[in-house]
Amino acid sequence: MGRIASTCLRSLLKFVNSMMGLLGIAMILYGLWMIRVWQRDTDGSPYVDFNSTGPWFIYTFLGIGISLGVITCLGHFAADSVHGCCLSCYMMVIILLLLLETAMAVDILLNSNWEKDLPEDPTGRFRDFEDFVKSNFDIFKWICLLILLAQGFSILLSLVLRTLGPNQKSYFNYDSDEDYAPERLPLINNKVQPPPYVNVIADPRFSSKSDTWNAKK
Repeated sequence: MGRIASTCLRSLLKFVNSMMGLLGIAMILYGLWMIRVWQRDTDGSPYVDFNSTGPWFIYTFLGIGISLGVITCLGHFAADSVHGCCLSCYMMVIILLLLLETAMAVDILLNSNWEKDLPEDPTGRFRDFEDFVKSNFDIFKWICLLILLAQGFSILLSLVLRTLGPNQKSYFNYDSDEDYAPERLPLINNKVQPPPYVNVIADPRFSSKSDTWNAKK
């Protein structure tokens, strides 16, 4: 029972953690595609404006995707090892990520001019991505909600696994014979050693004959 519960919790944590990994992979692929398109447009242009800012949006997009991939690897390692330190680090990273996402969401909702706080994007991909999100706002809303739920559920599962610890058997009451290792018997039974002395009761007939023979002698 304890092994089954532990396996289910770890598998569920890996599944929930994989959602962030899939999002990170999608962001990395989209970022690489934007870099390819930007390099193609830059090579075809007759001049390059060195005074403009770099492609910060593409680099930020790639950085977020790589960070989500690293967090996913950390979550899988923590789920496999069920080590308290790894689970604590994973929970702290997810909590910091949630706080950062909450701060960004509050700033976008409360600050109507949040776009002016960002530097100018020379690639123009930020404007394209913003228009794409606005045209598919319902889909992105559900995706963001799913990611937030996955992150919160990851924290809850990590906390449960950290509370149980690596030895989950002590937290479950069961009397299954399969969970107890049978006593090992030696392959060769030790021979019973004979006692140091043996009391032999002699037959009186043989004892009388021996006494007569001694007397004759």
